[in-house]
Amino acid sequence: MLNLTTSAALFERAKKLIPGGVNSPVRAFRSVGGSPVFMKSAQGAWLTDVDGNRYVDFINSWGPMILGHAPQLVLDAVSKALPDSLSFGAPPTAKWKWRS
Repeated sequence: MLNLTTSAALFERAKKLIPGGVNSPVRAFRSVGGSPVFMKSAQGAWLTDVDGNRYVDFINSWGPMILGHAPQLVLDAVSKALPDSLSFGAPPTAKWKWRS
């Protein structure tokens, strides 16, 4: 049986601050019972929750983590882009090297 003590405490706190206690109805669990698991970190194909349990991530954040969590290639690209911001809500200037 998994230890989910910290996740349960965080969920109780979150329910006081966020409707349903989660940032997405997908994670609300109301229709199936149970409580959400709060994640602390991820690397490659592995997620680690706030209680130290490890999981294989078969969801990949619904697609954006197709290369895994925190691959060095992506970390390097994000670090390079950070000084100019990651998102504008408008077209940015083209600094990217496009691959054909």
